[in-house]
Amino acid sequence: MVRQQTCVGAGAFLVGALMAYGASFISSDAGYAGIGPNALPWFVAAVLMLCGLWLIWEACSGGYREMEAPSGAVEGDWRAAAFVIGGVVANAALITVIGFILACSLCFALAVRGLRMSEGKPGGSLHRSLLDGLTGLIIAAPVFWLFTKVLAINLPGLTASGWL
Repeated sequence: MVRQQTCVGAGAFLVGALMAYGASFISSDAGYAGIGPNALPWFVAAVLMLCGLWLIWEACSGGYREMEAPSGAVEGDWRAAAFVIGGVVANAALITVIGFILACSLCFALAVRGLRMSEGKPGGSLHRSLLDGLTGLIIAAPVFWLFTKVLAINLPGLTASGWL
């Protein structure tokens, strides 16, 4: 168990190190607020590496303390995972075709269906799926407008008006 816990810490540290490597290629020119676009990636990388070192220290000094026994099934639910993975892949594949809002709504609906199935509940009827898609739309649209209209960050839209 200690070996597995050490591997988790090493994995977190490695991901942080890879993020730091990637951040080294981002321009550090200071912007409006006096910090450059690479500040947040460097911060996240540093915190992730620190957490990885902390996890390694915890594992080597007696294991994760007060850790509850794992819950859930012994094996993963691959059908549920397929819906979640399918949602993420569909989002990546369709975001430039149908726009950010619709792609994220589809991703949300598929991911929620998969998460529902992972709990042993039915995936959902057509009505439930449409409601999930509408919920995704209600979440994705304000995010899109915030990024494009307020922060002036270009996200793929469905129309040239910039509102969809």
